Amino acid sequence: MVVLPRLRFAWLTLALVALTTTSLFAQGSGSGRQSAPTPTAERRGERRPAAEARGTGPVVDAAPVEYTWHYGRPTLRIGQDYALKAGDSVSDVRSILADVRIDGHVDHDVVVVVGTAKISSTAVIDGSLIVVGGSATVASGAVVRRDFVVVGGTADTAPDFAPRGDHVIVGTPAIGHGLRAIAPWLTRGLLVGRLIVPDLRWVWGIVGIGLLIGVLMNHIFHRQVSATAAALTQRPITAFFMGLLVLLLAGPILALVAASVIGLAIVPFAIAAMFVAALIGKIGVARVIGRGIIAETEDSRAQSLRSYVLGAVLITIAYMIPVLGIVTWGLVGVFGLGCATMSFAATLRRERPAKPPKPAKNARPAPPVDEPPSPPPVPEAPPSIPGSMPAFGAPGASASVASAPDVASPFSMPATSANAVDLALYPRATFLDRTAALALDVVLIAIVNAVMRYPWSDGGFLVVVLAYQIGFLAWRGTTLGGVICGLRVVRTTGAELRFVDAVVRELSSVFSMAALGLGCLVMVNDPERQTWHDKIAGTVVVKMPREMVLA
Repeated sequence: MVVLPRLRFAWLTLALVALTTTSLFAQGSGSGRQSAPTPTAERRGERRPAAEARGTGPVVDAAPVEYTWHYGRPTLRIGQDYALKAGDSVSDVRSILADVRIDGHVDHDVVVVVGTAKISSTAVIDGSLIVVGGSATVASGAVVRRDFVVVGGTADTAPDFAPRGDHVIVGTPAIGHGLRAIAPWLTRGLLVGRLIVPDLRWVWGIVGIGLLIGVLMNHIFHRQVSATAAALTQRPITAFFMGLLVLLLAGPILALVAASVIGLAIVPFAIAAMFVAALIGKIGVARVIGRGIIAETEDSRAQSLRSYVLGAVLITIAYMIPVLGIVTWGLVGVFGLGCATMSFAATLRRERPAKPPKPAKNARPAPPVDEPPSPPPVPEAPPSIPGSMPAFGAPGASASVASAPDVASPFSMPATSANAVDLALYPRATFLDRTAALALDVVLIAIVNAVMRYPWSDGGFLVVVLAYQIGFLAWRGTTLGGVICGLRVVRTTGAELRFVDAVVRELSSVFSMAALGLGCLVMVNDPERQTWHDKIAGTVVVKMPREMVLA
């Protein structure tokens, strides 16, 4: 499987790109507006005598101060070089993955990210000169009125260069070299929607390493890869939506877990587990693509290796095509994470099979039903006398006996009503079922809030969710999300939920969520699939046919 180039400097570059762009729009939002008049003498660095400024010294006839007016022109360049000619003036300059040459005047800052900044002797920068991951060359006579900062690069300045602010150089030139090596991949690869630029040699080195890792993992985790491939083949649409659900919920769940010091130690292991699962899932996706070309006759490591290599080659070719490359990467990642999650859930179900339903605690055993006593033998009829009536029990009298009305037997059982069904005998709802129902409820409440535009405070949304849950559970034992997912909350005795049960259950759910969500996660290994608040309130969540949820 091909692994996306993951150099550690790439993340720093993307973060700096976002911060720089945000700063540009924040500072350069006045583009096209007339700036305040600036005296020409002050812009050149010349100052009037202090005594003359205070009015205490001799007044000397001087030429009137000349004011110049110009419109601010913020400049942004991404992947294209920029040059400011002598005599021209701009508001500020932002450059990303490009080189900059300044010969004129800049009213504010010059920021260069992964590029080279060349400042000539005629350049005047009223703000700061900042270079990240590149080199800065400053000629003699150049003016920088504020700070001069170089991060992860080199600085070649004239001996007489002295900025008015701080002079800071951070990091080694190796950082700049690494960032500049990534620049062609960003400009000719990621920005055009592909992950592999064929003419970059270091990219093929990463591709080879990724392919080798995929071959090793396909051999070591052969059974797990086969399970993910089978899950993707049997239910591809479910695998896609499962992958999307995991991606949406992973961030909020990890944020809740990381809210405490103890939970913060779990986050790295959880991220590592998700990374390994996604990698195994991607290998399974490549294997499915490969065996679609050449079918596998048996589940052997040799044939699985052949299928994986074929699939990886096709995915690599797709990664080199603009737009299609980034789309392929996203689809492979979502499908891989989804089928890995489905395979993991199936493994848990096999290791912990569902126990047979228990009878209700207050249920009484059914009375034994005895077979009705056999009728006494019918005596043989005496020989008939001509002209006489047939005796009782004789063959001639069978018709009259059969036509007699039926008499209710004292051993018959009354019919069982629908309300007497033990609701706790239905199968327990899974963690994913309950999470999906809660997500639907939250989305519904958010939509109602957007329509009504009710100004809830920080804790108002939680109060509304609790009130919604308590009201619906006490009324029908389920919510609207539960109706869609076929879930219902019942008592462990099999009886329907009462109002007090709903109140206790939902208030105690706050403790389950406050404990970093552990009170909800314990249901994964619980034989009855109960959370903490289920155990406190004595309830279980069952999976019922959708037409019987509201019965």
